[in-house]
Amino acid sequence: MRVLVTGGAGFIGSHLVERLLGKEHEVLVLDDFDDYYDPALKRENVRAASASARWRLVEGDIRDGALVERAFGDFAPELVVHLAARAGVRPSIELPLLYEDVNVKGTQILLEASRKAGVKKFLFASSSSVYGDEARVPFSESDPVERPVSPYAATKRAGELLGYTYWHLHGIAFWGLRFFTVYGPRQRPEMAIHKFTRLIDEGLEVPQFGDGSSRRDYTWIEDIIDGVEAAVEKIDGYEILNLGESKTTSLSELIEMIARALGKPARIRRMPFQPGDVQATYADISRAAARIGYAPQCSVEAGIPRFVAWYRERRALSGPLPDRRPS
Repeated sequence: MRVLVTGGAGFIGSHLVERLLGKEHEVLVLDDFDDYYDPALKRENVRAASASARWRLVEGDIRDGALVERAFGDFAPELVVHLAARAGVRPSIELPLLYEDVNVKGTQILLEASRKAGVKKFLFASSSSVYGDEARVPFSESDPVERPVSPYAATKRAGELLGYTYWHLHGIAFWGLRFFTVYGPRQRPEMAIHKFTRLIDEGLEVPQFGDGSSRRDYTWIEDIIDGVEAAVEKIDGYEILNLGESKTTSLSELIEMIARALGKPARIRRMPFQPGDVQATYADISRAAARIGYAPQCSVEAGIPRFVAWYRERRALSGPLPDRRPS
């Protein structure tokens, strides 16, 4: 199958591209290598994949309609996996218009290019953030999602709605995959697990927002890729699926796990709870289990030591990765 992967040089995207190539698919990566974090890290992410004869790259912005249509015309994809997005809840509060432009307009351009090119399958990377700050857990795909608490969350819900429109009007099968806090090798350096690991390793203070009781459903990267790969094979009609571990870990527990894996103490700096953050995320994965056989294998207790081992190996080779914020 010919698969176009937007954001294919990023954390999740590069892992998916390698999995698809390993399954003998042809892959076109569309990525603009923006400076949300060091673009050199993204090029490093795809170095191994770029050696494959079935790998191609178009470097450009998903908001560039002419470039996107040329990519579709030249490659003739049978499936789009749309992972490209401006990421992060807190930065979206600072830059809401940019997030709307990239995440909503960019998705619309890709759906329209799919319609024009006759592409009938479209997977969309959504987010657990669409559930907002709901007290009822675990989160089910049938829960109401009309109250996003950040511009980022609102853009992800908008993408799901656009997908429904294109399925209804044009018969493009569309699945929105709601990812729950993905971590693992190549994780972006500003994300909590990676950032906390670096700070504890260097003996620096760890910012703890709130009292440490907020909880997240942390999901190992290979479990997420298993879910996306299964969706590639099964996609049909319109569907929304949660992909998470279906277990929660508090912020204080997470910091303790990282410190234990590093064998170093964590110095905590207590900070106010941040606007746009939520108290908990927790995935009900029963629909994904029934629909695609999704069954995560790596608990956070096993995953954190794996991540720390990768971090140490990566640091030994190249030094620590800087925590960069959007420009």
